[in-house]
Amino acid sequence: IVEPEIKVTTSEPAVKSSLIVVSNRLPFILRRNPKTNELERKASAGGLVTAVCPVVIKGNGLWVGWSGLHLENPDEPIPESDPDDQTPTAGLKSKQVISVNIDPDVFDSYYNGSCNGTFWPLFHSMPGRTTFNGENWCDYVKVNQHFAEKTVEALEICHKKNQNSGSTPIVWIHDYHLMLAANWVREVAEAKKLPFVLAFFLHIPFPPWDIFRLLPWSDEILQGMLGCDMVGFHIRDYCLNFIDCCQRYLGCRVDRVNLLVEHNGRSVKIRPLPIGIPFDRFVELAQQAKRVIKTKQKIVLGVDRLDYTKGLVHRLKAFEVLLQKHPEHREKVSLLQVSVPSRTDVREYKELKEEMDQLVGRINGRFTTANWAPIRYIYDYVAQDELAALYRDADVCLVTPLRDGMNLVAKEFVACQINEPPGVLVISPFAGAGEMMHEALICNPYEIDQTAEVIHRALNMPEDERILRMSRLRGREKENDVNQWMRSFLKAVGTFDIDDVGTTTMQPVSVDDFDDYLLSYIGYNHKLALLLDYDGTLAPIAPHPDLAVLPVETRSVLMRLSNHSDVYVAIISGRNVENVKKMVGIDGITYAGNHGLEILHPDGSKFVHPMPIEFEDKVSQLLQALQDSVCHDGAWVENKGALLTFHYRETPQEKRPKMIAKATSLIEKYGFRPTKAHCALEARPPVQWNKGRASIYILRTAFGVDWNERIKIIYAGDDLTDEDAMVALKGMARTFRVTTSDIVKTAADHRLPSTDSVLTMLKWVERHFMGRKARANSLTYRNRKQDGVQMHMSLDITPKTLKASEVV
Repeated sequence: IVEPEIKVTTSEPAVKSSLIVVSNRLPFILRRNPKTNELERKASAGGLVTAVCPVVIKGNGLWVGWSGLHLENPDEPIPESDPDDQTPTAGLKSKQVISVNIDPDVFDSYYNGSCNGTFWPLFHSMPGRTTFNGENWCDYVKVNQHFAEKTVEALEICHKKNQNSGSTPIVWIHDYHLMLAANWVREVAEAKKLPFVLAFFLHIPFPPWDIFRLLPWSDEILQGMLGCDMVGFHIRDYCLNFIDCCQRYLGCRVDRVNLLVEHNGRSVKIRPLPIGIPFDRFVELAQQAKRVIKTKQKIVLGVDRLDYTKGLVHRLKAFEVLLQKHPEHREKVSLLQVSVPSRTDVREYKELKEEMDQLVGRINGRFTTANWAPIRYIYDYVAQDELAALYRDADVCLVTPLRDGMNLVAKEFVACQINEPPGVLVISPFAGAGEMMHEALICNPYEIDQTAEVIHRALNMPEDERILRMSRLRGREKENDVNQWMRSFLKAVGTFDIDDVGTTTMQPVSVDDFDDYLLSYIGYNHKLALLLDYDGTLAPIAPHPDLAVLPVETRSVLMRLSNHSDVYVAIISGRNVENVKKMVGIDGITYAGNHGLEILHPDGSKFVHPMPIEFEDKVSQLLQALQDSVCHDGAWVENKGALLTFHYRETPQEKRPKMIAKATSLIEKYGFRPTKAHCALEARPPVQWNKGRASIYILRTAFGVDWNERIKIIYAGDDLTDEDAMVALKGMARTFRVTTSDIVKTAADHRLPSTDSVLTMLKWVERHFMGRKARANSLTYRNRKQDGVQMHMSLDITPKTLKASEVV
């Protein structure tokens, strides 16, 4: 990665590299003029737009997002901004905007079904409100893929515009709508050799492991986010939740001190980046706003979107308890609750509105007098200048969500507190803002009585304490405004060796790392069976199978292990058995070829899985068909005897999809099963045999039917075919998957970044076993004939078509 050129100033952040922002919505709203039928731009407010848009504009960057309209013509041009527009988006030219247009039904399923039906409640730690729907998930994947395509398009545009500058574009993907997109951006951009720096920021909380694991697609989500070079969250707790999930679910190596996760050989930085607000703009609004509250009563203010995460019902009940327990506040204090309409077509939100209406009515009916009503309830949108006036003149502001990523209302209230004496902020510890606004009064919204007491304390707080607390809050928020957030982001995406958190690169896998993975499992008294794949596990992947040579050091360690009486070694490969034995070159160990269809035992005996007679002729027919149809542009077919492998590693990226589809069709036509491998497609015979069945056969043959009670097992592989063994041995072995591709869903216990880390693991095994004495009852190879073990073979064919299966 080429380091982006970052220039940080004390006011507005700037970056010489182009910034490509990718978000669900564009920074403005498109609407169609009812008279002219022309598209028009309407300004959109918000901290993200205020901070990021000027950087996109000045850096000649791009913004990718949905316009808010489902356009019949996706190529309909985006209009320029109104000449009188003074908002931050005014300078964003239409050529800097890439609009994403999606089928309305797919978008509805993605947005309302997956984003708001699944991710919103689950990430706010409310699994009871979460729905899991496979069709919605599929549409979420489709939309993320479409956003990724548009992002790569934006990346190509940036490189063409800035081809002489030498700068590297920064791609910044935002929020839970687009948690998968980064992987496809990385995959395609790297194939096209487009330099980039890829970052992600989540604007909502990231849940702890015990909540996140409920998500059926948690594996894909974690790996999608890890497709970036840097992943940002509001606070450190969310970072640690994410790191914990990566370690426990994906088996990644992590560094909790320096906030790093190793994924596919890359060190991904996980950084807390608490978002701020345009502090000075809110101060200006508060100074200019006309007075809205015209009463001598004290005002307790609440401003929220009408959402079940905001704790509105709990808040009203707490205010009711306040009036009940402290009658001295009656006719002297009013709660002004502003609830902004949200998702009014969704049943849960309709029910919440009805509950709020009934609760307000009941409380007002209970306490209202001729001259006073305890609650003033506004269910509507409030203009920003009017909102600033409410913030300024309120005596207490309640920010008491049940769960919230940050909550900018707390920061906006503080910015607008220009009166003397100032008001008091009451905040929930379950909002991100509650982690850093220490001078506010903290209350748990679930504890209704306690919340009432905290409000009582806020209303009675001495003037000098109010001034002191608010002064400290204002100083911090002014310093950590939205521009500081932007500067922090630009610093975090830099490729410096050290940043504000610590080192930015994971240390290489060390032998000691495997103490955590293996020591408690293997212990000091057990024997060990090592079952290892070859290509991509012991030997690095090469352009041609003949070039995948086993490193000298790996062979030496394997040879020493094979000579240890307490260690049993088996190599299980997709190559044919004679070839894998030749490549490894160690006598006295077990070799399995063609994914276990052929097994060569240490005593020289050989097992060959039964093959349907008719498929022996079909192998040569399929070989000829593949050679005639798809063996061009660097693609070729490897004949392994029992199966064929179609290789396309040297084929240009853009030609692969059509070629793979054709090869898949031919393989299925001839009755074989197509199986994906590393830049290859395997044609396997229709027999119920794979690396999993082969692994269990090898273990039973070597150690008897009670093998699971007598030995410990390590399995390591890097391919989809190795997943069969990892699934078969789940709970009975320690399994490792060497991952180099972007999204790999695995049953393995742990992930390793490279073949070098597999060598490190073998060194740990050597150190562990060479340090203890061999025992009298140590492992020796047991002849399978003496064990009397019989295996039941399951095939998709009738017995009449079989040949003899044993060749001794």
